[in-house]
Amino acid sequence: MTSCSSSSPLRLGIAGLGTVGAGVIKLLRANADLLSARAGRPLEVVAVSARERTRDRGVDVSTLRWYDNATDLVNDPDVDVVVELIGGAEGTARTLVEAALKAGKPVVTANKALLALHGSTLARLSADNNAPLLFEAAVAGGIPAIKTVREGLAADRLLRVGGILNGTCNYILTVMRETGKDFATVLKDAQDLGYAEADPSTDVDGLDAAHKLTILAGLAFGQPVAFDSVHVEGIRRIGAVDQSFARALGYRIKLLGLASMTDAGLHARVTPCLVPQQAPLAQVDGVFNAVVAEGEFVGRIMIEGRGAGAGPTASAVTADLVDIARGNTIAVWGVQTSAQPPLRACPISSGEGAFYLRLMVEDRPGVIADITAILRDCGVSLRSMLQHPAENDSTPYVPLVLVTHRTSEAAMQDAVTRIDALTVVTDSTVVIRIEAA
Repeated sequence: MTSCSSSSPLRLGIAGLGTVGAGVIKLLRANADLLSARAGRPLEVVAVSARERTRDRGVDVSTLRWYDNATDLVNDPDVDVVVELIGGAEGTARTLVEAALKAGKPVVTANKALLALHGSTLARLSADNNAPLLFEAAVAGGIPAIKTVREGLAADRLLRVGGILNGTCNYILTVMRETGKDFATVLKDAQDLGYAEADPSTDVDGLDAAHKLTILAGLAFGQPVAFDSVHVEGIRRIGAVDQSFARALGYRIKLLGLASMTDAGLHARVTPCLVPQQAPLAQVDGVFNAVVAEGEFVGRIMIEGRGAGAGPTASAVTADLVDIARGNTIAVWGVQTSAQPPLRACPISSGEGAFYLRLMVEDRPGVIADITAILRDCGVSLRSMLQHPAENDSTPYVPLVLVTHRTSEAAMQDAVTRIDALTVVTDSTVVIRIEAA
């Protein structure tokens, strides 16, 4: 990769002046002397691009060159590095990054969706044009997850990677557990506090975590991963009753993104999981993220911290700029090759695990026998069972929780389909995987 090291300033063009973009400019100005000493040269913003010139962003950009069209940053001869902070997998963000790489200009981005969906193409452009592409801020905000997995663990063969990758979901699940409130109520509170977007779908349906897991898996296994092959579930169906049962069983509920490489191939999924209360991941609460990795020699490691916000994300973006200034760059997926087709994950049905099942069933004799007969016929062995009594005589259905021994995903899916077809079961069964974490 091209070295940009010299005593002259590293001149930056920033596209996108939202929370993170403005945060980067503030950080660069506040820590100018420190960054210059660490990078070996000054880091200087010379040009910017955003949708609105007159918006108050809490940072003065009046002395910087302004481009209404972000791709014009690529053609500015005074811009050494393009910083893409627009967001989104398509449109202006993708056009800008591809144009910069084709022009041989280094790119720093925080765009997880872009990397998850187009990482293979971008890696090829980066290698073919000797243009570094760095994206520390794309996963887990200020946590150095990318450097840890791609560089810090470069000597080891990684077997597993993932963790708690979405702060919004972690906050919602934490508050549900602590207060006993239902999902809808806590989501509304999170939106009022600014922890959840007005349209929370990307977060609560697991897509944000899946973008990050796709990137981590690509780094861990040295090959881009096909995003559409990752199994994704969100947290909308987790209820206050599930939090109550999880506590009784000695678990906490977390949305986990996990990828592992086995003899059968890559298994990658984002799903709600029951984690033992004393496990390190179970202790990561609120808006915090945690990234775990497991290698043959290093064993298991975990790093945690704030996974979003102006400060942590701006810090990660600027760390990449320091690397470029030093000339410390590396191949996108940590492997020196430009022709890597995306690796597809195995179907979720090919996996194995233990499971928590929560059903709403008619409160009458014979129901449990019907359900356990289905599990028996599907080859699923029960480890334990819990049932809460009806709140009052007028409630015809009661929650029933079954915990299985380790079994195949295929057998579990078959059993759940048959159970949901029973007339004594109302609503579809909530299924949560149990992780040792």
